[in-house]
Amino acid sequence: MAAAACVPVRVCHQEIVKFDLEIKAAVQDIRDCPGPLSALTELNAAVKEKFRHLRGRIQELEQMAKEQDKESEKQALLREVENHKKQMLSNQTAWRKANLACKIAIDNSEKDQLLQGRDSLRQRKTTKESLAESASNITESLMGISRMMSQQVQQSEETVQTLANSSRTILEANEEFKSMSGTIQLGRKLITKYNRRELTDKLLIFLALALFLATVLYILKKRLFPFL
Repeated sequence: MAAAACVPVRVCHQEIVKFDLEIKAAVQDIRDCPGPLSALTELNAAVKEKFRHLRGRIQELEQMAKEQDKESEKQALLREVENHKKQMLSNQTAWRKANLACKIAIDNSEKDQLLQGRDSLRQRKTTKESLAESASNITESLMGISRMMSQQVQQSEETVQTLANSSRTILEANEEFKSMSGTIQLGRKLITKYNRRELTDKLLIFLALALFLATVLYILKKRLFPFL
């Protein structure tokens, strides 16, 4: 399959995960629903719609898997499809259990209302508001934690980049040091050669001077003392 086809596969994965999380949240809402039955009906309608979207996305992913050129990628996607189907069945089971628990809770609540009257109703309303406030606080805390984790990941990426840059700088400095070391070795050899040449030149000059003096002495001897 072409590389461009990876984009809808990834998008399909993301949407499946999104609908799965939304269904779990909706099932939890059903489990916590205090009533009345009309509110439960609305929640169930929303869940049915989410299941419809989720089922459609799973079918799309299954079709994409069958269109894969590589057998390994095809089998991997089909395994993911099976996992998503199992998760959807698990969500459906949880949905039915949540409905049963909610209906029992609503029935018990209506019985309690008949026994306890308006005071009990007012107390349940306050409890619901308190739960809603607690849920809101928890959501804000989770969002704060998510932001902190995102900042930590960004800082880690910056640290890794800094270390990579430092490593490149060290390697470049090492290369320059090697080059300078070679130049120093060459200079040392030239200086040693120059010192040797200087010694040789001094010796030649001394010999030339001695030869010159000997020649002068010989000439003076012949001119001044020809009989010797």
